[in-house]
Amino acid sequence: MAETIAVVSALGMTAVLGGCGITGGSADVTLELVAADYGDSAANSSRKYWDKLVEEYEADHPGVRIDVSVYSWNDVDRKVREMVAAGDPPDMAQMGAYADYVAQNQLYKADDLLSIPVQADFVGQLASAGQVKGVQYGMPFASSTRVLFYNKALFDKAGITPPETWDELADAAEALKGEGVKYPYALPLGPEEAQAETMQWMLSGGGGYTDSVDSYGIDSPENIDTFSWLKNELVGKDLTGPVPPGELNRADAFAAFAKGEVGMVNGHPSLMKIAAKKGVEYGMVPMPGQEGTSKATLGVADWMTAFRKNGNRDQVGDFLDFVYSEKNVLAFSREYDLLPVTTSASATMAASDRDRHLRPFLEELPASELYPVGKTSWADVSAQVKQQIGKAVAPGGSPSGVLGHLQATAVRAESAE
Repeated sequence: MAETIAVVSALGMTAVLGGCGITGGSADVTLELVAADYGDSAANSSRKYWDKLVEEYEADHPGVRIDVSVYSWNDVDRKVREMVAAGDPPDMAQMGAYADYVAQNQLYKADDLLSIPVQADFVGQLASAGQVKGVQYGMPFASSTRVLFYNKALFDKAGITPPETWDELADAAEALKGEGVKYPYALPLGPEEAQAETMQWMLSGGGGYTDSVDSYGIDSPENIDTFSWLKNELVGKDLTGPVPPGELNRADAFAAFAKGEVGMVNGHPSLMKIAAKKGVEYGMVPMPGQEGTSKATLGVADWMTAFRKNGNRDQVGDFLDFVYSEKNVLAFSREYDLLPVTTSASATMAASDRDRHLRPFLEELPASELYPVGKTSWADVSAQVKQQIGKAVAPGGSPSGVLGHLQATAVRAESAE
């Protein structure tokens, strides 16, 4: 990972700030929340968001104090693990994954906490991804999707239009290469976030990490075909740039895009600011598929959870109802260029001119699929994908062999759950 990038959440957000506490006055009940920082500087730290929200909540709830500690994504999951191991979990915690705590029977169910209107307002795919065996424990807090970014100036110079199919993408990459573009298509399968680019391509080929009954299907014929195509039609034809995909991290691909060195790359909303800051004019289109626009795209989410140890179920539920109000969900999403996790806030954003830059991502949300985070095995599987998947497209590599190895690893990890 690039040294300038301190941390990456499930959303690919970056943050560099350490812990800090936000506390109210004396109260009958104190709720402890461990929150993640979505900012990339002191100026837009999440601590400011929580400070304002807590002040407003406590003014109407004098018997409740909310004590918020904000940590970077480098530290937040580890901090929660340490608190749980010490027998002192927070009442609430924002995390990238939650299934381990469900397996240990440590989390409240969402319907034990939230009012029916609030729980029913979650975007359907996000609510489903927060489930373990059909029961929701993970409450989505922030979400995003991926689209294909392209450099308008480079496309104009090459005389090409944005691709809708894999073949068109390959043809566009050939044309860009002919114009001397360093990375015609940037394929970041390096260890920083390879699981994302992998799933984006799997979905565009009609596959995914899991099958229709939610079992791992990493070495499905569709996935093998997808990675064989990537190996033969992009990597093998020198259309992915000078850095081998297995060594190219997302942050470096984004930085190269901002320098005007990349023709096409899959990206999330934060790439808009990175590119605009460097004066790169870009376009965004849905991910191409084999025969046309991909029928599904990668969706990602970070999660709010609530631990049972301290009780306080009613107070936690009431506070979370406030957190998930349309006003607060919109304020957070707009501050960090993320997608709302509720249907009501999504509808408002879709209709608002001020949010038009997020519409390409918002339009992809209904067709998005998320990582199988409800499996306790997913953390191990994801780690293996990050380390191994680049070999599938390397010279002499075997897509079927690498995907078969990852499938065997996934089956073993799942059988241990």
